[in-house]
Formats: sequence, C-alpha cells, structure tokens
Amino acid sequence: MFQTCPLDLREIRSIISGNLDLNDLTSCVRVSQDWKDSFTPPLYKSVVLPNHASSIRTNSTLTALDLSFNSLGTYGAQALSEALKTNSTLTTLDLTNSSIWSINDNGAQVLAEALKINSTLTTLNLGDNLIGQDGVQALAEALKINSTLTTLNLWYSSMGPNGAQALGEALKINSTLTTLNSWYSSIGPNGTQALAEALLTNPTLTTLNLRSNSIGDYGAQALAEALRINSTLTTLNLSENSIGDNGAQALAEALLTNSTLTTLNLSGNRTGDNGDQALAEALLTNSTLTTLNLRSDPIGNYRIRCWLRYDI
Repeated sequence: MFQTCPLDLREIRSIISGNLDLNDLTSCVRVSQDWKDSFTPPLYKSVVLPNHASSIRTNSTLTALDLSFNSLGTYGAQALSEALKTNSTLTTLDLTNSSIWSINDNGAQVLAEALKINSTLTTLNLGDNLIGQDGVQALAEALKINSTLTTLNLWYSSMGPNGAQALGEALKINSTLTTLNSWYSSIGPNGTQALAEALLTNPTLTTLNLRSNSIGDYGAQALAEALRINSTLTTLNLSENSIGDNGAQALAEALLTNSTLTTLNLSGNRTGDNGDQALAEALLTNSTLTTLNLRSDPIGNYRIRCWLRYDI
C-alpha cells in the first residue's frame, strides 16, 4: 500500500492533471480501494480532471466533472458527447468558459444530442461560452426529450430572442428543469415574452435568472402576467433590465395574487415613484415574498420603507 500525506484539493488537481496521460487517467478514475480509503467520499466522487473528457465513457464512479476554463472546443465537446451517451453515473458537468467562443453552436449541438440519450446528468454549466441561437435551439430540442436535467446555466450566451423562444417552447413540454440561468444573453422583451408564456403551464421551474437582458417594461409586464397564474416559481432575478414604473407596477399587481414567489430581484432598475408605491402596497398584502432587492435604487428603497412605516 502506498504512503499518503495530506494534500489540499488544488495540489491534488495539479498532480493528477499534470502527470497522467489518457491511459493512466482511465485507470485513475476507477480509483483503487487504497486511494478511495485515503480521501473523503466527496473528494473521491468529484475528481476535477481537465482535458481527458473521453475517459468518463466507461467510468462507473465519477459523479462530477469540472472542465471549466479549458480550451475544449467543438472537438472536446464531441468527445464529451460520446462519453455522455454511455456514462451512467455523472450528474454534474461544468464547461464554464471552455474557453471563450470555443464551445460554440457546433459544440452545443453535439452536447444536445447526448442529452437526448443520457439519463443521469442533472446539472449542466455552459455559461460564458457565447453559445448562439442555433446552439441554444439544439439544447431546447433536447430538453423536450431529456427527463433528468434539473439545472441549465447559459449565462453570457448570445442566444438572443430566437434562442429564448426555443427555450420557451421546450419549457412547455419539459417537466424536470427547475433552474434556468440565462443572464447577459440578449434575450430582450420578445424573448422574455416567450419564456413568460411557458411559465403559464410549466410545472417545475423554480428559479429563473434573466439579469441584464434588456427586457424593459414590456418584458416585465409579460412576466407579471405569468406570475398571476404560475404556482411553482420561487426566485426571479430581473436585475439591470431597464425596468421602469410600468414594469414595476405590473409586477406589484402580480404579487397581490401570486402565492409562491419568495425572492424578487429588481436591483439596478429605476422603478420610479409610482412603481415603488405599487410594490410597497403589494408587500402589505402579499404573504409569501421574503426578499425584495432594489439595490442601486436607494431612493426607491427609502420610499418603500417610508410607505410601509406609515401604511402607505
């Protein structure tokens, strides 16, 4: 039995990724009993190994793989896709910034094909890859079939309204996704409208992050209409979206009837007097919202506190 000494996770990552070739890695991910006994179960099950994606194809123990900030490109995405078609243990795959522009539409499309077959992956991080509308549309088609993915991160994509519309259509069918993070993705008001329509019928989504998508009052109003009916969403982030009085008033009206939303982030918007007063009035009636974020609007925060103090 080999001797072990305490190493932190960064050292372990460095040693493994720097000294093993592909054949060695294949053996490594099947870790011997001596290795397994030397480390805690979370570390054993979440080895972070850059650059050798195809090694997970036959692995039967790995549950989390972090390949973020690696230059994988379409070729790497293809290798991962083939592995995901047969792997039966991986639940979390992080491809954040792998690298900028390299997991492009083609890479997203081949990963989408794997999602149509894979039945274990629950979390997929594709943020900061500037995936365009074609790639997102392919992922959306996969979501219509996939029944295990619960978290999809597509922040800093370039999906635009068309990509958001494709996701909206998928959410009308999908019944497993609970978290969608799509901030800084140029969705705009029309893309937001499509997502709002999906919220009218989707039974599972609990978290929607649309920060910095230029949705404006029109997008906020569309989401407000959905919130009147939706009974699953608990967290909605609409920060930095150019929402003014009209959008804030619409959201406030929705809060009068919505009974599930617990967190609403409107920071970085200029909601104005009428919007702030409407939100304050809604808070007197709503009994489920626990967090309302109006950061970067100090005047609005002050007004709401005053109105609540004196019961409007």
